[in-house]
Amino acid sequence: MRIAVLGAGAIGAYAGAALHRGGADVHLIARGEHLEALRERGVQVLSARGDFTAHPHATDDPSEVGPVDAVFLGLKAQHYAACGPLLRPLMGPSTMVVAAQNGIPWWYFHGVDGPLSEHRIESVDPGGSVSRTIPVERAVGCVVYAATEIAGPGVIRHMEGTRFSIGEPDRSSSARCRDFQAAMEAGGLKCPIEQDLREDIWVKLMGNIVFNPLSALTRSTMVQICRSRSTRELARTMMTETLEVAARLGVHPAISIDRRMAGAERAGDHRTSTLHDLERGRPMELDVILSAVVELADLTGAPVPALRAVDAVAGLLNDRMLDPPGPAAPPTPTLAARP
Repeated sequence: MRIAVLGAGAIGAYAGAALHRGGADVHLIARGEHLEALRERGVQVLSARGDFTAHPHATDDPSEVGPVDAVFLGLKAQHYAACGPLLRPLMGPSTMVVAAQNGIPWWYFHGVDGPLSEHRIESVDPGGSVSRTIPVERAVGCVVYAATEIAGPGVIRHMEGTRFSIGEPDRSSSARCRDFQAAMEAGGLKCPIEQDLREDIWVKLMGNIVFNPLSALTRSTMVQICRSRSTRELARTMMTETLEVAARLGVHPAISIDRRMAGAERAGDHRTSTLHDLERGRPMELDVILSAVVELADLTGAPVPALRAVDAVAGLLNDRMLDPPGPAAPPTPTLAARP
């Protein structure tokens, strides 16, 4: 199978290395020092499951690669609308796009029966910009349960998890999903095909919607959020509201809040990707994780006061971080003290 990884960062390079190890014809699309390291030394994976190095082709020019069977999309969701120039050279008549994103995907209502079948979620697909770049017919959903980070240029540290759940948005059984599953499993990864991936989306979202924004707002790790009485209670409230939105959309994740909180606490001093982005001055992935659920709450009539409040303050933090600093304000004049 011929596979391009567009966005060969922590998750993309890890998946690409495993796919290459399993015999797939893999092409990594990257840039900068990371790309140079991938070209010179390959992808070096450090893992308790066993270190390994893979040497797939790496480039910053997708036209060198040409059409592929599958594009594994490792970009953050906020970059999807602008990735067209990179994606187009990789697209053949039947190329699928495996979108490994957090949160609510742009294809969420595709194939859903009823009045919402044509509904577009503005938070994740503003003005239809993502749908124009990646038509829903191309999309295969992917929920990632692996934790990785870039330890250095070309070096990926794998902490835990090898599961990449996939599924067709319209719940169909497809040969393209089975082909991709086989390629992933040959590389040593778990890749179950779910009839309806939406339950997996909400299971993972229960954690992301809490710990990603709260970690950025408080500069705290997951275990610190869990062990503070006030933030632990806020986390439980946010999860309760999230499950209510999911239920009104007909999805009932088979995991309890207690179990989800316990899993987060076991993660220890894990710093979320949102906190990493904030510390590096990058846009935070909040729209698909948090704002989209508030939008779906408005659509379904679910009351979500805690989610709405966190969305407001986290959104302001994101906006202020992205805005260039203006001129310093003049000092406020003060009256001199009388002798």
